[in-house]
Amino acid sequence: MKPGPFFQNSVILTGASLGIGRQLALQLAEKGAWLTLAARSVNKLEEVAAQCRDRGGRAIAVPTDISDAAQCQVLIGRCIEEYASIDTLINNAGIAMRAKFSDLPNLSVMEKVMRVNFWGSVYNTHYALPHLLASRGRIVGIVSGAGFFASPGACGYGASKHAMTGFFNTLRIELAKSGVSVTLYFPDWVSTGISGRANGANGESYGKIISHERGAMSPEKCAQLILKTAARRKREAVSLRDNLGRIFAPLTPGIIDKITLKAFAEPE
Repeated sequence: MKPGPFFQNSVILTGASLGIGRQLALQLAEKGAWLTLAARSVNKLEEVAAQCRDRGGRAIAVPTDISDAAQCQVLIGRCIEEYASIDTLINNAGIAMRAKFSDLPNLSVMEKVMRVNFWGSVYNTHYALPHLLASRGRIVGIVSGAGFFASPGACGYGASKHAMTGFFNTLRIELAKSGVSVTLYFPDWVSTGISGRANGANGESYGKIISHERGAMSPEKCAQLILKTAARRKREAVSLRDNLGRIFAPLTPGIIDKITLKAFAEPE
């Protein structure tokens, strides 16, 4: 195994049991990383950890609900207990919603999405930061185009991703002289099945993969791009489509609104 940026690098990865997270774990293992894997699904997490060990990495599975600050603190502690340091924190875990704000009977779904996507990232970053400062490590946030565009039909998801963007961009400035890098990755649609698992207005899964996810980028390719960006400690990586949107949005806001509506809202 050829040493690289993640060789014997102590990495905490959330949302590691499926989708992009699973691919990140497997690819990091092939690079010789020392992994602390977090997710709620115990069995799936253990399977991924075993696959990582088979691929040459070290890996421990720490079942964690990142919406709970105390469990995040335990996660960080287990990593230190096992590897004595934290070199990289990848905030990947996230959940989605598929419901208009006017259709919500109460705010429980929005609160759940915010706790997982935003507060989960904040909790883990808070507890890991002293160790990352010591190692001059990396912080990575997996966001989405919803981090800077509106997301009709998924207002809580968009709000959580906007919040992540604001938090990590601010943190980057605050840590500018510390040696700790903060990288945000904004993937376009990725075929992970997240739209089918999205919370509907009543809190139950939406139950079907929306058209925009079908045939989208594979989780394998997305993970490759994330690790390439993180290895270089880049500020951010944004898809071509979203970059064009950011350029033209101030000039043609009405047109961008229509494009965004089509991108996020499944036809009736």
